[in-house]
Amino acid sequence: MQFFTAAKKELLPTDAARRIFGLIREEMSLVEVEFERQVDSNVQVINYLGDYLRSSGGKRVRPALVVLATYGAGGTGNSESVLRLATVMEMLHTATLVHDDIIDNAGLRRNRTSINARFGNQTAVLMGDWLYMSAFEASLKQRSLEILDILTRLTRKMTEGELIQLTMIGKADISEDEYFDIVRRKTAYLFAACCEIGAILARADLKTQTGLSDFGLNLGIAFQLADDLLDFTADESAIGKAAGADLLEGKVTLPLILLQKRDPEVAGMLRTVMLEGVFDEGTKAVVAGKMKAYGVLEEVRDRAGKFAEQARKNLEVLPVSEYSLALDAIPSYVIERNS
Repeated sequence: MQFFTAAKKELLPTDAARRIFGLIREEMSLVEVEFERQVDSNVQVINYLGDYLRSSGGKRVRPALVVLATYGAGGTGNSESVLRLATVMEMLHTATLVHDDIIDNAGLRRNRTSINARFGNQTAVLMGDWLYMSAFEASLKQRSLEILDILTRLTRKMTEGELIQLTMIGKADISEDEYFDIVRRKTAYLFAACCEIGAILARADLKTQTGLSDFGLNLGIAFQLADDLLDFTADESAIGKAAGADLLEGKVTLPLILLQKRDPEVAGMLRTVMLEGVFDEGTKAVVAGKMKAYGVLEEVRDRAGKFAEQARKNLEVLPVSEYSLALDAIPSYVIERNS
């Protein structure tokens, strides 16, 4: 089943975002309200930190996936359940960001001072933990062992991914297999869980659940590959963090893995950047020039496109509807965005 005409594929990222999120504008507004309610606490500092995190914004792709997957799979059931689980997924995502920023010693998140940089690591650790526990407490209200099992496995995989990545910090010679293992654990499994939970809320059959889970997995990988590209191509103000931040944090992503295959001598330069914590304009220019010469960024973009196309094929389990069409628009949106 082919969802898109050629004209639709040419939608700009902003147009795609309006189409995707406009369809569920009311639901997404209610997710924001539910997020605010979930982070409400009689502990004043938690209220303050929760408001700070919530107001930091974000694309809200993950809760949108829960809503669209539910409706795309034919669900019209308990909207309270859909909104609750959509909010839970955004809370889990926010918790991972808080903990990631502590580990990476990141000073910025979405163009704002990160919570660890502003309030300290101790406060950030505890707030991340509080978000995790609050998300699980909210999910328990669903009274679904199937969903709880997905969330516990997901949290374990994400934590494992962070631990595995820590063992790779500062290593220039990580393999593609190691890289993609981290990507699946840290990013893609969360996308997959959002879509699978949507199918469960719609009471869809196993084939549909599996198809939507696979859609989320491929979408998540495409999303991360696009992020890796943005780290080298986007304006700092657009991505909300310093360009080349991944390398400065000791992380070698797919563009650099491919570049080293083309030019092994680059490895020494990358090790120096990671060791000294300095990625100056001269070194950036050298790396950028080599990437252009070897067509590295084009190859990564092509791979992201292949994962996006596979994600669209996974949607063949769904009947054609405005919601399945919106899901079909998301892969192009995530790989063509500029932030």
